[in-house]
Amino acid sequence: MAFITSRRALFNFISTGFRPQLSAIIKVQAALNSTDGKSDEGAYPSVRLDDPNEKDDFAGIAAAPFPKEVTDILLAPVKTDDIEIKPDGLLYLPEIRYRRILNKSFGPGGWALMPRGQPNIINNEGEVSQLVLREFALYVYGRFVAQSVGEHLHYSKNEANTGKALESVKSNALMRCCKDLGIASELWDPTFIYEFKKKYCVEVWCENARNSKEKRKLWRLKRQSNDIIPYPWKPAQSPNAFNSK
Repeated sequence: MAFITSRRALFNFISTGFRPQLSAIIKVQAALNSTDGKSDEGAYPSVRLDDPNEKDDFAGIAAAPFPKEVTDILLAPVKTDDIEIKPDGLLYLPEIRYRRILNKSFGPGGWALMPRGQPNIINNEGEVSQLVLREFALYVYGRFVAQSVGEHLHYSKNEANTGKALESVKSNALMRCCKDLGIASELWDPTFIYEFKKKYCVEVWCENARNSKEKRKLWRLKRQSNDIIPYPWKPAQSPNAFNSK
């Protein structure tokens, strides 16, 4: 529930990126009209912007912190065995880990990821690939928690694979929304990333199986073998290759 007490506060409220329902916009305008000719520092009656009979896209936002027993689960240190690394060096937690943490924190049915609008598909010129985008919002116990855009680079235009691409977009959005709950926040901490890579990861010098002139270094976990390196890349001998031991 939001209460505004001055003309300046009303403008600040609107400019923060909040997207109110039409009725809220009408109430804001009415409140602005009622403050005409008055000083910003003057005292005004509180203006209620919400209607309990209407669904608000941002209902309950920042209303109160979650109980300690819940935050202890959300903010628990990430387990090193759960962390994966992409060939480009990006650390990540598999999507199922986020779901398990949410289920443990709030219970199945206590949270939901709601789509905002329809998916957007962008065809990349000169490539047989598509960038799929869709916005989602995370709700917990009916409260708005976070909102983010999920994305996935889809390398097949086969409609049979579109469902998989959309699921990947949803998973990506879920991961981004969970950042606001503090889940696996270490994965965005530069110091943690550096130390984790130094201790648990290795770079492997690789060449493109379809073009031997194209070479680059790809990342993998030390506990994994070079078989994990994705096609068309394969390990190659080089004096600049990192020691994987």
